[in-house]
Amino acid sequence: EEAIKGNVKTIKGIAAGAPKKVEGIIKVVENPTQFSKVNNGEIMVCDITTPAWISVFPKLKGIITNSGGITSHPAIVSREFGIPAIVGTRYATTALKDGMKVLLDGINGIVYIEG
Repeated sequence: EEAIKGNVKTIKGIAAGAPKKVEGIIKVVENPTQFSKVNNGEIMVCDITTPAWISVFPKLKGIITNSGGITSHPAIVSREFGIPAIVGTRYATTALKDGMKVLLDGINGIVYIEG
């Protein structure tokens, strides 16, 4: 359910991490071998995380996942790290591309694609 308002696209999911808003640059990560492409302060987009992904969390400003709910791994770990997370978007990894700037609204569960 993508809505286009002018030139702003939105992606909806479930706000599951720290309840705050952050702006940042997207990095789409398919598996742990791609962690090195994530820079400090970026927002990671992935299908889901598992305990094998814990090492990338200290770098993140936020996380967006295709899968998961309020009790999923990315949701729990995001709360532990104090970063916002939007989970269960279904298609974030295909809608978002490396380098895009977004506003991650971790209160309402909405990703605003800027530009």
